[in-house]
Amino acid sequence: PGHTARWVKIVTRQPLLTALGVTAVLAVIAIPASGLRLTLPDAGYDPPGSEARVAYDLLDEGFGPGFNGLLLVTADISRTLQIEQALTALQDAFQGVPGITAVSQAFPNEALDMAVVTITPDSSPSSDQTAQLVQTLRDRAAAFEEANGFTYEITGQTALAIDISDRLGAAMLPFAIVVVGLSLVLLTIMFRSIAVPITATFGYLLTVGAGLGIATVVFEWGWGASLLGVGKVGPVISFMPILVMAVLFGLAMDYHVFLVSRMRERFVDTGDAHAAVLQGFSASARVITAAALIMFSVFFSFVPGGNAII
Repeated sequence: PGHTARWVKIVTRQPLLTALGVTAVLAVIAIPASGLRLTLPDAGYDPPGSEARVAYDLLDEGFGPGFNGLLLVTADISRTLQIEQALTALQDAFQGVPGITAVSQAFPNEALDMAVVTITPDSSPSSDQTAQLVQTLRDRAAAFEEANGFTYEITGQTALAIDISDRLGAAMLPFAIVVVGLSLVLLTIMFRSIAVPITATFGYLLTVGAGLGIATVVFEWGWGASLLGVGKVGPVISFMPILVMAVLFGLAMDYHVFLVSRMRERFVDTGDAHAAVLQGFSASARVITAAALIMFSVFFSFVPGGNAII
């Protein structure tokens, strides 16, 4: 007897209704995750008042939001002898392009085989407008090459952050398929059951979706951001979703195995499935709750540090 026994009796009194209700709630919480944006944090994500954040804000205020996210254009001019014409063509290619505030003078390296231009966007480094500008400039490279005989590449810290975020975002689905597929195989072998692996995997996916949904609501929408000390509302660090998926997979599957193993033991002894669920849950709930609180405390202890990546 105890609150765990009373709780499991309540939620198993109408098991279908409970399962549908929990699924619906987690699915709703997971909806914002569809709009999750990724980035590599810059100094604008540092705690307000820190030296890096103050410098970032001063540059933003004095020269515009794009000054903290300059784009670097490099061009291979080793195949042309008309260096001045190539430099002029490269510089003029970005004049008047929407989303660009300023274009520096094109200059060559000492070997005269590479030209460099610096572009100042009119939007912040982590904004969708800057990502779209990078894509637009890359799309124009083919036409530029056809007209001038050489092409250019868009690089620099901001473009690198955009490329890494896009690559990691595209890797989420294959990563999830591999993780889920392996878990289905291993749990099927372990429990000799189809229902257990499917419910475990379904619960894991709902947990990941809800976790990323809450992250979107807090860090991008700004709900409760001040209570958690979020320095800047915007996209989250690019490797966070994959890291969360990996960590939650380990925790969710561990707890599920603990819970179902005890239920399985009781069922083998009694042959009563309903009683096995009640007794297995009651016997495992305290251990699983304690383990969850320990892990929560470990992760939460890093929050006051103020580091944007953490």
